[in-house]
Amino acid sequence: MLLSILTSSAWWFTWIVLPLLIFLARVADVSIGTLRLIFVSKGLKRIAPIFGFFEVIIWLLAVAQIMQHLDNWLCYIAYGAGFAAGNYIGMIMEERIALGNVIVRTFLKGDNEEFFNKVKEANYGMTVVDAKGSTGSDLKVVFSIIRRKEVEGFIELLHEYYPSAFYTIEEIKALSSGVFRPATSTANTLIRKTKLPWQRK
Repeated sequence: MLLSILTSSAWWFTWIVLPLLIFLARVADVSIGTLRLIFVSKGLKRIAPIFGFFEVIIWLLAVAQIMQHLDNWLCYIAYGAGFAAGNYIGMIMEERIALGNVIVRTFLKGDNEEFFNKVKEANYGMTVVDAKGSTGSDLKVVFSIIRRKEVEGFIELLHEYYPSAFYTIEEIKALSSGVFRPATSTANTLIRKTKLPWQRK
């Protein structure tokens, strides 16, 4: 009876618990790794190494279990599935955090004054440049540097006036200054000046 219980428990751990733990470990370390790469790309030197430490520790634990159970094919499936799920979860987490700034480049035709006034009222910064399209028509190219978490609001404002507007969004690694929306309702305009890495002593 005791032998039957021990055998049943060992089977349950080997084929159910262990693959699940490996899956969760891979989800954790790949999610952390995805965030670490994003922090590195944004120059966050203090946070990235901490994430890297935990990423490697969790990965070593998962690989150690794989090496001890090479005959368990469920562990391989759990390892691969955890890697795939970790990539997805890491990207979702990064979107939620929405670190950094982007530049929104918008190409507009026709009368733009009302839209420009709304942009100013909303405290979005912008730079307007005259341009010509491929057909020779006159255009206004609007450059706006915006916090990533505020991009959706800016695009909604743009679509109110130009539902089919053509625009591009690009990541910015560093900037020296810019006009941003106020962090609080009492402020009028926030000018944030950040020293670039090569400007720091």
